[in-house]
Amino acid sequence: MAGNGGLNVGFIGAGDISILHARAVSKVPGAKLVGLWNRSQERAHQRAQEFGCKNYATPEALCADPSINAIFVLTNLESHLEYTKLALNHGKHVLVEKPVGVSVAEIEEMKSLADAKKLVCMPGHNYIYEQSMMRTRELAANGDLGKICSAYVMYNIHHPEEVASRYPGVVRQILTHHSYILLYLVGKPKKLCAMKQTLHYKTYTEEDIAMVQMEMENGALAHFCASFAADDHAADPWTVMVKVIGTAGSTRYSYRDHVEIKPGLVHSQTYSAYQGSIMNEVKYFLDDCIRLGRQPLSTMADAITAQKMIEACEKSIATNSVVSL
Repeated sequence: MAGNGGLNVGFIGAGDISILHARAVSKVPGAKLVGLWNRSQERAHQRAQEFGCKNYATPEALCADPSINAIFVLTNLESHLEYTKLALNHGKHVLVEKPVGVSVAEIEEMKSLADAKKLVCMPGHNYIYEQSMMRTRELAANGDLGKICSAYVMYNIHHPEEVASRYPGVVRQILTHHSYILLYLVGKPKKLCAMKQTLHYKTYTEEDIAMVQMEMENGALAHFCASFAADDHAADPWTVMVKVIGTAGSTRYSYRDHVEIKPGLVHSQTYSAYQGSIMNEVKYFLDDCIRLGRQPLSTMADAITAQKMIEACEKSIATNSVVSL
């Protein structure tokens, strides 16, 4: 691993999420964003100027730079496998944004290559690096919550059609978050059923709301909701809410604990917890994984299981059935 020396980072992709990652890298002592590449060179020049880093002509040139220790793959989902393999084959540690891959097979290929190269390949499972998530996992694992009865992961943030059209629908874009959160906190479901609907888009054909019901291995039930269709304006809104309820206690995580009344990158308000989770994730990747040689809190094996959950949701929707995992 890299020891206690400086870490140089490169970005493949310079979309909106790169802004949050650049801020996060700047907060890690000894880490520096040295360069980026983006398919649109107009965007690449703009971001390189904003971030104070170099713009590389090709992703190959970025990955071949011997001064770079780690690559962040921040591109569209369909290109993650290509760029992750490129970075790993050049000997770079990789943080790959979620959804990690298009299929289970793609994520398995990334994991196999990283294992063979003895490099860190960490999925961008940012929410679990929040202290409240870590505490919930500890309480559940130690039995402090008693027998786990139910778990809820809720997301209700309106996305205009022009924003939503950048994403592959809420099942893949948002339920991937839900899946790795559930895996981290209470484990894997043994069966699920899912439904989706498109309620307010005019030309974009992907779903803007989906719900999932699951039975966990211990008999507990879990529920997911992912919605771009509408904000929740109730007194205690389920903007983003995670709950684990047991016979001896319960826990809660909410976006509403930290809100700035100003526009976010794609949201009407700024939910500070999201930026905070990216900062925590990036710090853990650079400090704990690369410098200290620790495993990510959510591994590529977890990313494979999360993808299996997403594909089970898609099968349930397509067949109108309960699917076993």
